[in-house]
Amino acid sequence: MKKKDTIKKRLWQILLEIPIGETRSYSEISKKLNMPKRTRYISSLLKENPYPITIPCHRVIYKNRKIGKYIYGEEFKKFILEWEKSLK
Repeated sequence: MKKKDTIKKRLWQILLEIPIGETRSYSEISKKLNMPKRTRYISSLLKENPYPITIPCHRVIYKNRKIGKYIYGEEFKKFILEWEKSLK
């Protein structure tokens, strides 16, 4: 397995561990992957998520709490996050 594939597999697992209604920052995720200075790389891998709702990449936001980009648009990402918060 290629190194990038291994990192993606670990990344998807970390995303699955984020509880509904909660978020994590790109920097938190990169630290969990032992790649603290690679937040942009992590961001680029999230764009490759084949199942963006099932593997909840929408739960990853910027450290300053801004929503950030999403494959289906920022407004939809904001909607999903608010909806998930209401489920808690």
